[in-house]
Amino acid sequence: QVQLVESGGGLVQPGGSLRLSCAASGFTFSSAVMSWYRQAPGKEREFLSFVTPGHTTAYADSVKGRFTISRDNGKNTVGLQMDNLKPEDTAMYYCRAVLRGEYWGQGTQVTVSS
Repeated sequence: QVQLVESGGGLVQPGGSLRLSCAASGFTFSSAVMSWYRQAPGKEREFLSFVTPGHTTAYADSVKGRFTISRDNGKNTVGLQMDNLKPEDTAMYYCRAVLRGEYWGQGTQVTVSS
């Protein structure tokens, strides 16, 4: 079955960096559009970035210039490099795959605090 497993979250100080990773299995990863979202307590889930099978990328304005998405079709992984983190980036971060349906991971928590 389809599985998406996020990792790499944690506690980081403002201005710091984290790299999230999402390991995918159970579908043809190279054909899927992969995305990252986040959800802070009391807020709606927010789109952050996507990468197409052809490596075209897009970003939300809130993270443009600070976050970088990438995919490795050989390893079935999608990453999110997050730099210059801010307290408002604190949230649960989710990986999403779209390929004849949509699939979500369980999330990884990112906390930005001094």
